[in-house]
Amino acid sequence: MICAALTTACGAGGPGDGRTELTIATFNEFGYEDLIGEYEAAHPDVKITQRKTGQGQPHHQNLFTKLGAGSGLADVEAVEEGYLSQVMAKSGQFNDLDEIGPRIEDDRWLTWKAAAVTTKDGKLIGYGTDIGPLAMCYRKDLFQQAGLPSDPEGVKALFSTWDSYFAAGDKFVEKVQGVAWFDSAAQVYNAMHNQHEVGYYDRQDKLVVDSNPDIRADWTAVTGAVAKGQSARLAAFSPEWNTGFKLGRFATKTCPSWMLGVIETQAGPENQGKWAVADAFPNGGGNWGGSYLTVPKQGKNAKKAAELAAWLTSPEQQIKAFQAKGTFPSQLKALDSPALLERSNPYFGDVKAGALFAAQAKKVTAAQYKGPADGQIQETVFTPALVSVEQGKHADEAWRTAVQGAEKAAK
Repeated sequence: MICAALTTACGAGGPGDGRTELTIATFNEFGYEDLIGEYEAAHPDVKITQRKTGQGQPHHQNLFTKLGAGSGLADVEAVEEGYLSQVMAKSGQFNDLDEIGPRIEDDRWLTWKAAAVTTKDGKLIGYGTDIGPLAMCYRKDLFQQAGLPSDPEGVKALFSTWDSYFAAGDKFVEKVQGVAWFDSAAQVYNAMHNQHEVGYYDRQDKLVVDSNPDIRADWTAVTGAVAKGQSARLAAFSPEWNTGFKLGRFATKTCPSWMLGVIETQAGPENQGKWAVADAFPNGGGNWGGSYLTVPKQGKNAKKAAELAAWLTSPEQQIKAFQAKGTFPSQLKALDSPALLERSNPYFGDVKAGALFAAQAKKVTAAQYKGPADGQIQETVFTPALVSVEQGKHADEAWRTAVQGAEKAAK
């Protein structure tokens, strides 16, 4: 997918016309199609080939395979935050962009965005692209049925802390039969877990799953809510989960900025105006999602690749990517742009979603440190363990299974 059969393209030389050909590998939608043409027009000595994969998993599988092989990567490789810990463990195979890239002001990005991709010895191996600041989405009509406040200001108190959130869930499931408070335990737990500065690992890469009180507290709160009937028990992005939006199977959704498009697509036009988004999230701000552009050392045009990556992640280009595909900016100047702040969303009652999520992004104070097997523990250990609780397994037994699974994954 990346540079196969491009023996002349990934080196110093172009397709025979004297231009330098650069390759950039991305996944899903980064909003770069028009930007690449704009860059080429301003840099006639550069030819850019974008290798775009539809989903993140095969893109990253290819990335790690080519890292292991020592060749074959694109000049610029996108990395999603869920895979960042694995990349940081191989940071020596990526260029320090502070060293080879153009001079960039220190406060270009939100502090926590840049910190997550800075090595322990101070090397910056990625330029931040988008982020996923968290708010809470909810069904106004279902809140009204339960006798709960349904306007954005009125619901803020319900979403101020996780205790108040789950307490409101108790009231909801008591009043509204056949409808859950949230979609799945894993979706709520993941959002809670990512708010902590220390997660599965400490900064010395020691696994602290069984000794970190925040993890166990999150587990207890979420599984307690499951026991009280608050979960719809719908695996995220499954067909049943998609249908759950359309049929109103749950009343709230942990809602990163990119989730608005998912809800609109899955709930459909018949539910327009029923969903709302509040500029509040339990226990303050949070982030879910976002990516980086890296420059692997395999490439022969590292400086030009870094220049391209820096340009694509500049405030001006982040706004254009946002307008093209809705990718939410991580640049401070972009977060203050009128083009972002005035952007409204008709599906959610014409709420100024750009301003709402920009404010939520600024509430995030630090990035959680991600250890070597962090993503694997999240996806293949804790998510299945929470599903097992939803299927009837005792929470304490599932916890022991999760701890053992994490220890095994970390070896």
